[in-house]
Amino acid sequence: MSSVVDKIDFKKQLNPLYQASAKSAVQIDVPALNFLMVDGAGDPNTAPGYAEAVEALFSVAYAVKFAVKKGPLGIDYGVMPLEGQWWADDPAAFASGNKAVWQWTMMILQPPFASREIIDKAVAEVAKKKSLPAISKLRFETLEEGRCAQILHIGPFSEEGPTIEMLHRFIDAAGDKTGKHHEVYLSDIRRTAPARWKTIIRQPMR
Repeated sequence: MSSVVDKIDFKKQLNPLYQASAKSAVQIDVPALNFLMVDGAGDPNTAPGYAEAVEALFSVAYAVKFAVKKGPLGIDYGVMPLEGQWWADDPAAFASGNKAVWQWTMMILQPPFASREIIDKAVAEVAKKKSLPAISKLRFETLEEGRCAQILHIGPFSEEGPTIEMLHRFIDAAGDKTGKHHEVYLSDIRRTAPARWKTIIRQPMR
């Protein structure tokens, strides 16, 4: 007789990475982690590729979750939140908010026991069931950011400016910015008022 296994909450297990203060920035070390990723470019509010990327990521993330739960591992866990790395070839365009030239990698963290074989099978299963334009762009890779600073932003994405400035001042006092601007979307924006959206803003540093 199989025993009931508690659902794993990776946000709790990786608490320093998925919880932050809105009052001040902190320095953290981010280990190597495995992600489903889709690359793209353009304004996330208007570019069709952005919505397509998010749909493909969540479709595969849930397929992986159910495969792991029903398979030999028999492990249940919560699908992790959407995350994104953002940049522009011209940093000034990124700072000024010219979203048309932004580049991005949207991603969802995968548990350490989700092997490439499990991921590949989930991708094939989703591709067979749904017509998702971004499924062919999806990749499974390890990201290791190392030393970073992060802070919590509460409110609409359009009002992140002062929070980002606070984060950058913290980094400038201790070192230099490096790598890509990283955001972790903790709120379901379909069900939460914009004033209450919670976003962790992270920036690698050296």
